[in-house]
Amino acid sequence: MLVSMIPPSLLLLLPILIPTVPLQAQDSSVQWVTLRGAPLSHLVLDAETGLLYVGGMDHLHQLSSDLELISHVKTGPHLDSPNCLPPIALKDCPSARPTHNHNKLLLLERGQGMEPGSMIACGSLYQGICEKRSLTNMSQLLYQSTNPVDTQFVAANDPHVSTVGIVLTTGDGAGGEMLRFMLVGRGFTGMGLGDIPPITARRLYPAILPQRAFAQEDELGKLIIGSYSEYDMHFVKVVTFKDHVYFLFSRRDFRFKMEYRTYVSRLCISDRNFYSYVEVPLLCHGGFNVAQGAWLGRLSGKPTLFIIMVAGWTSTSVATDNSALCVFGMAELDAMMEQARESCYTKGGRGVKGQEEAYVVYTLSSNCLTLPQVSVSEYLCGWEHTPSPIGSIKPLPAIPTLTTTTQLTAVATATEAGHTVAFVGDREGRLHKVLVRSNGSGEVFGSVLVDSGSAIKADLLLDTNQQNLFVLTNSRVSKVAMSSCEWNADCHSCLATRDLYCGWCVLEGRCSRKDECQRHIHANHWIWSFNSSNQCVLVQSVQPANQSKDEQTQVMLTLPQLPALKVTESLSCIFHHLPPQPALITGTSINCQSPEPTLLPPLPTGSDHVIVSLSLTFGHVTISTTNVTFYDCGAVSRLNQTSQCLACVLSVWKCNWCPLDQQCTHHDQCSNEHTTLSHKDSTHPSQCPKVFGIQSSALVPVGLTRSVVLKAHNLYIFQDDAPYVCVVKVEGVQINLTVIVQKANDDTYSFTCSPHQFQYAVSRLVYSAPIFLRRGARRIDTLPGLQLHLYNCSAGQTDCSQCRAIPKEYGCVWCMVSSGPGCVYNQSCAGIPTDSCPAPQIIQVDPLSGPLEGGVLVTISGSNLGMSNQDVMGGVTVAGVQCPPQPDQYKISTRIVCTLQASDRKRRGPVIVTVGTSRPGRSKSYFNYQDPHILDVLPDKGPLSGGTRVTIKGQQLLTGQPSQLNVLMGTRPCYIGGRVIMVTGRNLDVVQQPIMSVWVEPVDVQRVRRRRRLALLSTKHQLVFNGTMATVSEHCSVLSSSQMTCLTPSVSPEVKVKGVWFQMDNVHVHYKSIKGKSFIYYPNPRFFPLNREALDAPYHFKAGGVIAVEGEGLTQAMSRQEVSARLGDEECEVKTLDSTHLYCEPPEVQPMSVYDSSHLPRLQVVMGNLQVDLGMVQYDSDSQLPPIPLAAQIGLGAGAAVVILSVFIIILMYRRKSKQALRDYKKVLLQLETLEINVGDQCRKEFTDLMTEMTDLSSDVGGPGLPLLDYHTYAERVFFPGHQAAPLSHQLDLPESRRHTVEQGLQQLNNLLNNRLFLTRFIHTLEAQQGFSQRDRGYVASLLTMVLHDKLEYFTEVMKCLLQDLVQQYVAKNAKLMLRRTETVVEKMLTNWMSICLYSFLKEVAGEPLYMLYRAIKYQVDKGPVDAVTGKAKRTLNDSHLLREDIDYCAMTLLLKNGTDDNCPCPVKVLDTDTITQVKDKILDQVYRGVPFSQRPIADSLDLEWRSGQAGHLTLSDDDVTAVIQDCWKRLNTLQHYKVPDGATVALVPRSKTSSGTQVNQVFQTGEKTPMLENEEEEGLRLWHLVKSSEDLEIPKHRKSSMKERERAKAIPEIYLTRLLSMKGTLQKFVDDIFVAILSTKRPPPIAVRFFFDFLDDMAEKHGIDDPETVHIWKTNSLPLRFWVNILKNPQFVLDVQVTDSIDAVLSVIAQTFIDACTTSEHKVGRDSPVNKLLYAREIPRYKQLVERYYSDIHSAASGCYQEMNSTLTELSGSLASEMNSLVALHELYKYVNKYYDQVIMSLEEDNCGQKMQLAYRLQQVAALVENKVTDL
Repeated sequence: MLVSMIPPSLLLLLPILIPTVPLQAQDSSVQWVTLRGAPLSHLVLDAETGLLYVGGMDHLHQLSSDLELISHVKTGPHLDSPNCLPPIALKDCPSARPTHNHNKLLLLERGQGMEPGSMIACGSLYQGICEKRSLTNMSQLLYQSTNPVDTQFVAANDPHVSTVGIVLTTGDGAGGEMLRFMLVGRGFTGMGLGDIPPITARRLYPAILPQRAFAQEDELGKLIIGSYSEYDMHFVKVVTFKDHVYFLFSRRDFRFKMEYRTYVSRLCISDRNFYSYVEVPLLCHGGFNVAQGAWLGRLSGKPTLFIIMVAGWTSTSVATDNSALCVFGMAELDAMMEQARESCYTKGGRGVKGQEEAYVVYTLSSNCLTLPQVSVSEYLCGWEHTPSPIGSIKPLPAIPTLTTTTQLTAVATATEAGHTVAFVGDREGRLHKVLVRSNGSGEVFGSVLVDSGSAIKADLLLDTNQQNLFVLTNSRVSKVAMSSCEWNADCHSCLATRDLYCGWCVLEGRCSRKDECQRHIHANHWIWSFNSSNQCVLVQSVQPANQSKDEQTQVMLTLPQLPALKVTESLSCIFHHLPPQPALITGTSINCQSPEPTLLPPLPTGSDHVIVSLSLTFGHVTISTTNVTFYDCGAVSRLNQTSQCLACVLSVWKCNWCPLDQQCTHHDQCSNEHTTLSHKDSTHPSQCPKVFGIQSSALVPVGLTRSVVLKAHNLYIFQDDAPYVCVVKVEGVQINLTVIVQKANDDTYSFTCSPHQFQYAVSRLVYSAPIFLRRGARRIDTLPGLQLHLYNCSAGQTDCSQCRAIPKEYGCVWCMVSSGPGCVYNQSCAGIPTDSCPAPQIIQVDPLSGPLEGGVLVTISGSNLGMSNQDVMGGVTVAGVQCPPQPDQYKISTRIVCTLQASDRKRRGPVIVTVGTSRPGRSKSYFNYQDPHILDVLPDKGPLSGGTRVTIKGQQLLTGQPSQLNVLMGTRPCYIGGRVIMVTGRNLDVVQQPIMSVWVEPVDVQRVRRRRRLALLSTKHQLVFNGTMATVSEHCSVLSSSQMTCLTPSVSPEVKVKGVWFQMDNVHVHYKSIKGKSFIYYPNPRFFPLNREALDAPYHFKAGGVIAVEGEGLTQAMSRQEVSARLGDEECEVKTLDSTHLYCEPPEVQPMSVYDSSHLPRLQVVMGNLQVDLGMVQYDSDSQLPPIPLAAQIGLGAGAAVVILSVFIIILMYRRKSKQALRDYKKVLLQLETLEINVGDQCRKEFTDLMTEMTDLSSDVGGPGLPLLDYHTYAERVFFPGHQAAPLSHQLDLPESRRHTVEQGLQQLNNLLNNRLFLTRFIHTLEAQQGFSQRDRGYVASLLTMVLHDKLEYFTEVMKCLLQDLVQQYVAKNAKLMLRRTETVVEKMLTNWMSICLYSFLKEVAGEPLYMLYRAIKYQVDKGPVDAVTGKAKRTLNDSHLLREDIDYCAMTLLLKNGTDDNCPCPVKVLDTDTITQVKDKILDQVYRGVPFSQRPIADSLDLEWRSGQAGHLTLSDDDVTAVIQDCWKRLNTLQHYKVPDGATVALVPRSKTSSGTQVNQVFQTGEKTPMLENEEEEGLRLWHLVKSSEDLEIPKHRKSSMKERERAKAIPEIYLTRLLSMKGTLQKFVDDIFVAILSTKRPPPIAVRFFFDFLDDMAEKHGIDDPETVHIWKTNSLPLRFWVNILKNPQFVLDVQVTDSIDAVLSVIAQTFIDACTTSEHKVGRDSPVNKLLYAREIPRYKQLVERYYSDIHSAASGCYQEMNSTLTELSGSLASEMNSLVALHELYKYVNKYYDQVIMSLEEDNCGQKMQLAYRLQQVAALVENKVTDL
């Protein structure tokens, strides 16, 4: 247990999902205690003692108000099962397991009189029984039932199902005695007793036998619900208000939309029978329909229910993150309930306008009444004759007070200073403070992080003094202060919190709650922080704000918010840290005396003023603070020596200048003179005496004598005869020059300084020297910036261009003298100044090579390279190619940087620079244009961790700057020491910066929440270079012009490598263009430890051998030469490396360890950057072993030689056989490939014709043209295949006198079937009977599916339970055989379950490609002859249904006459060999194209007439007097027989009664059509169509294939395979489409598939099945073979179509191919292989990859889809259940109950839990009702 304090500084900010509120550092403190028993579930506060009681999993705790542990008790785990009744004994309850005890109820029971109080605790164990514990010591047990009965089961026995309760006391018990009882609301669990009502009253006191504590007794009420599970009630809160108790819960609304809604129900406390039950739905606008937490508080003084509401996920009660706080007034709620009660009592539930307002809920046998109006007031709590329970139709609406996208979980409210504050907890562990206004709106004003990442539980409590909240999270109880005002030390921080609880108490100087401030009722004494317009007491103005430090004055402060004081109270003024002075208060103004000058603090260095704080205090409390500035005018002039007068007069302070005294003063007049320059004249500062300019040039060359003339004015002020001196400061030396003064008429003076030759030592062109005038000792002001600029032309100017680049005003020239040229002042030049400079001189060019594409920066260094960048523009060429200079990198005369341009060819030449008209400058070194080539990269793959050394071979790779050569790989850097790629090429040395780069793209990684492994979901994509992708780069090293090496960058497993290329300056070379294939990154090799059994134990090695290291993927991206191994401090030489093993030879003597902690060496393997430690190695000593005698050695050698020779001979024989088999296999594949090529043209033509036909069809598909069956028909065909009388189409056939009784019995049977124990015992009992056939098992499973179709969640749980038993059986035998056939009830239940869950997938995804495949097959089959008797066709995939004989036939077109319209006959394509029935079918296909088959007329009901002319009508039929009879054979008539010509006109007319032919009665028409019966005899004649059948008539049709034909099929005759391959090639696209639709994971796989595959994975993990093949077989048997193969073979189960025998034969081959694709065995074909396997020999491996990827992607996807699955099942239950005829199914099931009645009864009576639930007795009741069976009742 841990108790901690959170410093306020660590409190976090509220996330942006709730309106962002600044969280103050002083907002609150949180104290917490961590308790055992997570997840904690309940928290109770005893208001009298302040003690806390906490309930959790297996633990109960008692704490003090300071969170100190007082007592603790452990309540679990114990042996229990939710399906067994206590007491639990393992022999009576085999399913019992150690089970956690989750606290479900924790209620405080007050003592009465001498009886002490107790704490009631109810757990999830033992069907939710309760116990009483001491309030003073919770570990002391006061009461617990040792042998509880079923009436004492209180709480839900499922930890995820809610339970709420409240303790009530009434004085109206029998005889008037006091009765204490507990009202409990609990949700439905589906386990254990299923008939416990959702709301019950439980006795607490008195509890004297036979009355039991916690018992649900007859005299105590309960809420009876007809179908508890359907409503799925989730209780949230129970509260009392006045004389009523209110339950808050959410449930499914069966009356309207089947969605979940939140309700409040009300009961009178005195109502023992629940006659007063009324419930009202709540409507929180915005889609918030499910309650999470609630609190009964007050809003504006009115009782109000505050409820946390969330939006349920789809139509379920699963909470989403969208949450809201909604408030409902209790007065409005009671009014709504009274309205519903009055309407149901007196108005039959109708409103004023006749609309329905109220109804009787949870029952179908009672309705609202029309009682007298007085009954509303007389029976306030109802009575026996009043309707109950009552539900309101109208909801009570509310607008959300607060909405957020973070899920809210808890709420509590408090009232502060008349304002309502809601404390709202969320799922992330934060507690938000919300101001709830009287109009229902809200505002978040603070948040506290209580327990990060842990949801705040609904039990949120306030302590008795309303100072703290107690917060419960998963493992903590926290104590959170409601406010943290005291943490704010000053007014500004207090008001900045904007905390509704806080405000600034002015005279007390603290941040406090309002009632804590003594004078809060008076104005301006308590400033509320929540009002943003409020401000601290501020000084509005200070007069004067600035004053001289040399004088003392009165300072007046203005404070508008000054709080009123008592007469005897006063304020004080405090300047800085000086003693306080009394303040004089006048209204809102205060006068303070400034301090004496000597007491002021000194001025800061370099400043002319000091700022002094002025505080206004009340006692020791500072009311407000401001600043007063004290300035010093003398400091103003001292800080500005060059212009003292100007600085003084222009100062911001009130300073004046005394020119004669050279003094700046705050006085208005100078003391010793009459002339004062005042600051008032600062707008005209020209009154100050000053030097304002240099009349001569300010530029003065050194070395020449020059005179300087200064100009000044305002010198009239000086009346003495003091002389003027001109002062120049050069390098710290002051030069004094005499002056000649001249005065002009405008009071302007000229001062000519005596001539002087100036010099300075620094080597620079210009030196600026200060210059000023001095009159005697006075310095005359000089304008800022007035300086003399000395310059030296020769300083730094080393060539002509640099000299001439100096501005002309300097007068510098390039002087040619005998001693050498130089840059001098023009008057100093003894020679002749030159007008032009010499030719440019190029000293260096870098680099000397570049690529043909250009882009390289070339640096040219030298002299006389121009005076500006403009001089060389267009004048630079490199090897004859213009090279534009870069202006920003040009240096005068010495450097040009230009950008190399592209060249059309390799070239070599000098660099030439031309400046103006001067001669060009030419470099001595030559520049080369080169074309680098990469010839090879070794290796071409590397591990994801990088580290692979990559060598790049090429030519002229060193092109440009070597430092710019990079190789980039992905977003990760390639570290030194990785795998080196050697690149070979030409001219590689001209590349400046070769780089190897990798494009990478992030991959969405979902990790499977399964302990076994983590899977990375990845797919292959085509290489696409995208600028937005990330890149990883690494520089390459150029070794020579033909070779460079690149290090492969490290690439993270979370990215996909999209491409690799080499960047050589501006040249991009893609790796694929070099090698012809992509560069591949492989996962890191995986090594296994040497000693897997004990990782810490050493691996024992015998010297002289080799160490074998096992692993995976060792050679995918590494060669043996790149791998090294070290054993301790010595090398272990790698001898061999393959994909799974590394063999290294260690030294003969055990090496030393490199680690001090171990004396044994460790083996380490290094692959690039990957270094793996495989464990310690210990050498075994063999000195103890005796030497082997020589004779023994010779014998062993001879024996070994014989053995080796024998093994060698066997290997040779085996290899010969293997090679022969391989040759045969390749020969067969070659033969098939040749055949496919030969029929390719024919296939393409056929496919073109077919696609033309399908294009016309596809316009209908997806609309009305897709003939999907409705769900009722689909379910009938899937659940009951082959049954002519399916229960879905029947009605219950009973005499009316018995109907009601039988239906009542069947409903009770339905209730029994909803008991999991009964259902599983019932199924197991039936399956144990010998007479219960496999057909019966499937039939019973489908009946159960019908009955439980409206409870698919329950159906799924039962199916999972039975499947777990099935897994247990097969694991003990052969796990791979499980689910192979449908031999048990649960296997057929699984088939039906898949069919239900995948119906929408069939409609939306797979239906269209399945229909297109069917139409394609039909179109192709009908294009060739089909034998009407045998069903064989020329165009088929099935060799056993191939019409092998060559039949002469001709395609023809008939013109069908439509009614009386002779002008628009309909053309129909037929064959002249078609029978008349086949012609009619083709005509009907054309006429009723797009019409479902069931809506078409049957061909046998129509006659075909051949019409020629006006009166020529001939009725055609298959059999008439013209039929040809030869021997015992009669041939069916065809168009050829009647000699019907091409283009003949025909018509379909209804068949007359006299027409010949046999009428067919189709009882169950599934769309199948079989060929004519071959054994039909007409006077001993046998029928034939195209070929005569020579097979035995006794052989079933589907097995007719003579041995001769089978042998011919095995021989693969080319002519027949050509026909099959042609058909296969034509249909290939449609087969691919349906397979891809079924197995694609581009769209999310159906949730049912993911759910069931997860279940199979869990079963395999649970039973320790590590063989992936077994799990693969389970998945294949459960989905592809159980469902999809059935659909592929029988499309009439889904589509309203006709499947003929010839179409069925083709579908069988496609279905078999699907089966082969799902098997794990390797698909090999040979000469004896079935033809269908030969046909798809090339495709099956591709289909296998589809299946494997499908399984893998589902396995890799995030699990945890159970919640989503339950939501889907709930939705399916509501939307499809109406299609089921459950009463008929129950009646059919009862027949099996009756048949095996005694065995079922015996099985139920043998089960202890069944005895406690009285299952046998309840079944006997069913039997008595259904058939008046005599029982033991």
